[in-house]
Amino acid sequence: MLRFGLCCIFREEPIHFRQTTAKALLNLSQQERLQKLSTICLENANSLVTALEAVQRFGFGAFRVSSQFLPRYTHPVVGYTLDSLPDYASIHASLEKVKQLREQWDIRLSFHPDQFVLLSSPSAEVTRKSIAELDYQAMLAEMIGADVVNIHAGGVYGDKQAALKRLRENFQSLPERVQSRLTLENDDVSYTVNDLLPVCQDLAVPLVYDVHHHRCNKDRLTVQEATNASIQTWEAAGRGEAYFHLSSPKNGWQGNDPKPHAEMIAMSDFPEEWIGLDVTIDIEAKAKELAVIAVMNNLNR
Repeated sequence: MLRFGLCCIFREEPIHFRQTTAKALLNLSQQERLQKLSTICLENANSLVTALEAVQRFGFGAFRVSSQFLPRYTHPVVGYTLDSLPDYASIHASLEKVKQLREQWDIRLSFHPDQFVLLSSPSAEVTRKSIAELDYQAMLAEMIGADVVNIHAGGVYGDKQAALKRLRENFQSLPERVQSRLTLENDDVSYTVNDLLPVCQDLAVPLVYDVHHHRCNKDRLTVQEATNASIQTWEAAGRGEAYFHLSSPKNGWQGNDPKPHAEMIAMSDFPEEWIGLDVTIDIEAKAKELAVIAVMNNLNR
């Protein structure tokens, strides 16, 4: 059965996740800063409970949690720990509720760290910060029962094989809670499915197959071959149901740049090869829940 996922936010549902900036926090005293962060984190935790209730109501099967769910958590100056927040007990209780609802309704939860998380970087400082960010997201994933922390391979830095070698080496430095949830996704510029498959196979890290990226950044594999290869990485890693991403180009396939995402999914972009599979598909579209609903309705006609 196809399981469809919503990414991070809603278009029409009155469910919101708050953020803040390091600049705003630096203008506050330590006590004021922690209180502000505590209030935001508690609101976000409560909003996540409401988000899962909406996901269940719509009949979706997955939800991607924003990387900034706990704002500025790993910032070198204004960063904090959950148990340092005044509302920690209430935050923890709401996150426990999320985990319970996830299990009760079989809703798959995932994270997709921002593009600055780079395990292939030649910079030791970038790598250190990337590992810290991944550990934060894996900590939160552990608390709410999320099984996927998905990243891109990063830049090529003039030598793709050397960059992939660094990624392999840095994987070994990751905490177990990161390693057990990490996935790699093909991107639309640097790394194709075919580039990443050897890394995924060697490290037992599943491949999240993004078909839009594959169509922008082609390799020798067909959609069917890439689909099968991705599923095999999930099976080999013992990580359960494969995860795919689907989006349509905002400017069309004949436009100047097919990379930006459209409001909705053109059903001509939905791979026939995916029909009948037991996989999770995140719908990456600007119309958010409206786009997911439309895809589900179109497939049920």
